[in-house]
Amino acid sequence: MTQGTGQGTGYVDADDAEGAVPAPAAQSRLPPPPPMKRNAPLVPVDSAASRSLVAVIAILTFLAALCAGAAELVATSSAQWQASVANEATIQVRPQVQRDTEQLVAEAVAIARATPGIVAAEPFSLAQSERLLEPWLGAGLDLGELPVPRLIVLRVSEDVTVDFASLRQRLRAVPGASLDDHAQWLARLSSMAQTIVGIGAALVVLVLVATGLAVAFATRGAMAGNKGIVEVLHYVGARDSYIAAEFQHRFLRLGLKGGITGGAAAIVLFIILGMISSSWRASPAGDQIEALFGAFDIGLRGYGVMGGIAFVVAVVTALVSGLSVRRFLRESS
Repeated sequence: MTQGTGQGTGYVDADDAEGAVPAPAAQSRLPPPPPMKRNAPLVPVDSAASRSLVAVIAILTFLAALCAGAAELVATSSAQWQASVANEATIQVRPQVQRDTEQLVAEAVAIARATPGIVAAEPFSLAQSERLLEPWLGAGLDLGELPVPRLIVLRVSEDVTVDFASLRQRLRAVPGASLDDHAQWLARLSSMAQTIVGIGAALVVLVLVATGLAVAFATRGAMAGNKGIVEVLHYVGARDSYIAAEFQHRFLRLGLKGGITGGAAAIVLFIILGMISSSWRASPAGDQIEALFGAFDIGLRGYGVMGGIAFVVAVVTALVSGLSVRRFLRESS
């Protein structure tokens, strides 16, 4: 065995490679080791895939919050409509041949005012009744020859239940008089509102399912990309529950970031729409919008529901990621 004698050559003989110390020149050419970060996460989260997942979660949360806000808006407006309609009823008096219509209206008003629970009974004049037909027949028409029905608006007490069946029976004594307690209108309005709210809730559930699927695929992709880290953790004795908790914690952070971003954007949008609706309130278009959607204010409960969706999205993200990690580990073992 020959001894390497070349000083400063930067290498040693192959026979002496084992246990030999690199030459100073070789040491000087080696790159310095990267600095070690303290408390660095085992699962990297600041990556392009993580940022893309946050964007997807934010968009899905925004859509889910919009659906929930729209459903809450319809439910609130429907409750206001029902309360307004339930506090009123109408009596229609159709003109009769050889009978004084004014006398018939007076008799119907007297019967209505004598009914317990009726706060007021206000008859419409002939001119007011004709103005109600202007949107359909146009203005400036002579309706004197037409048998225009007369309306009596009844205001109902909120504390006393009105016996509309008894009132309808007593109104039979007035020829041409009929009572409309708006029961059919309230039933249709309630069915429509419940249908819209149900559709909104179904859309929220579908968005949450889509979020779960996106997180599941992202989790499996992260597990496949960090397979080396998982193997090292298994080698040093880490259990599957520890590895799953690490991934679950990181995806919970991603879910919270995306959920808060999407939920906040939806809340800001509703606030802006409410401000725009308030500025248009004096215009004809604004009056129509307010008639359909109220003041475009979903209240604290609505904003709470929209904010709660962001939290639900984060929880779904964490749960789905944890289940996906455990399933991946079982398949890999």
